[in-house]
Amino acid sequence: MRFGFDIDDTLIDLRRHAFYLYEEKLGRKASIEAFEQLKTVAIHSLFDLTNEEGKKMWQDTTEDIYFTNCPSFDMAKEVVNDLVAAGHEVFYVTARPKHYCEKTREWMKAQGFPVVDTRFFCGMEDHEKIDTIRNLHLDYYIDDKPAVLDTLVGIDTTLLIKDQSYNQEATRYPRLYQWNEFKDLVK
Repeated sequence: MRFGFDIDDTLIDLRRHAFYLYEEKLGRKASIEAFEQLKTVAIHSLFDLTNEEGKKMWQDTTEDIYFTNCPSFDMAKEVVNDLVAAGHEVFYVTARPKHYCEKTREWMKAQGFPVVDTRFFCGMEDHEKIDTIRNLHLDYYIDDKPAVLDTLVGIDTTLLIKDQSYNQEATRYPRLYQWNEFKDLVK
């Protein structure tokens, strides 16, 4: 089978990693409980930053957020490696900016994800993922953003959503809460 994965907040816990980096850079704590309930992808409101300040904070810390010690979700690497070991094809489709593609691909390899260069797609906006995913003829695709999955409804790919506080309104997709549940969802 052919499996497609988004990276940020699907395979790796990027948003939580950014939360802790913001605490460190700003020198102040925010409520982890509020973070876990936050209904938006953006986290700057937890630090009383305006939208403009939040955008600047993200821009100023992007390299640290993307390429430091961001953890993968528990069992995510194992699941993806098991798929490859079983002979399945794995594709990564990320909306990270184009100038971060090579560094992201190499970072993923260094973290232990099985990345084949020709199966790594990067440098597109969320809404542009549909063409890549459609052309890959995936059997399964998993993402954390309902807006991305919504653009894919109607193609011959089973769509799964990685559970996040900001995607609770999306009820039309099978929901992956923990990576150790993945095999049960793709029977």
